[in-house]
Amino acid sequence: MIETSRSALWPILSGGLIAGTLDILQACILFGWDIPLAIAAGLLGKQAFQGGGATYALGLVLHYFIATTATAIYYAASRKLTFLSHNWIVCGLFFGIAVELVMSLVVLPLSALHARGPYQLHDLLLGLGMHMATIGLPVAFIVHRFSKVDQPVASIPVSKTA
Repeated sequence: MIETSRSALWPILSGGLIAGTLDILQACILFGWDIPLAIAAGLLGKQAFQGGGATYALGLVLHYFIATTATAIYYAASRKLTFLSHNWIVCGLFFGIAVELVMSLVVLPLSALHARGPYQLHDLLLGLGMHMATIGLPVAFIVHRFSKVDQPVASIPVSKTA
């Protein structure tokens, strides 16, 4: 059963905040500080690019909602698939790949912008690398760090003496 107590809330909210912040910062550095307007445009359409502070704030809220939802999905999966917490580096890298692919191949085509390929190899690799580093690894680390799942313990042989 998935934890519904406050013990689940802390890693989910902190993971969403940290991963969301890392991701929005790298996106703004690479593509400009109007990225939150582009995120809002996924909901509002192209007119969002002429929006003001409220539209910018909506883009940030949507971005953090997506990052927190991704964290909640990883957290929930890690309760049943404990290797997600134990092997957090490898699993985090693959989770970052999965987030990028879902965003590029599902969310963006279904958004009000209807953004879809063809994608250039450089952009695809940049998106994969950035989401592995800014979403996958931070989320997996936080879930690992705050995990209630028993960590494997090395066994120490005990010799019996008579």
